Amino acid sequence: MKIATFTAAAMATSVLVGPALAAGRASTTTMSCAQAKATVDRSGAVVLGTGGQTYDRFVRQGNFCPIGTFARPAWAPTRDSAQCYIGYYCASAPPFFRW
Repeated sequence: MKIATFTAAAMATSVLVGPALAAGRASTTTMSCAQAKATVDRSGAVVLGTGGQTYDRFVRQGNFCPIGTFARPAWAPTRDSAQCYIGYYCASAPPFFRW
């Protein structure tokens, strides 16, 4: 019975906290291109909203990517540009790079 109570409490907490966490995420659409790039550069790796309910993880350079992935150039919409280069995102290696 204790497990069921804990599970119910955890689910209720996630329902209440989830929207608050999403609302607090910085968004590229409210930043200038320079501000978005500076945020990625300063943080090294950061999750930023990219409009509406979408978001992505952006990195300053490839060493912020998990093993087995590599950095690819990332563009995001910003307040002053529809396509602003703000750093990189981590992607799985194409099949021809796998051993």
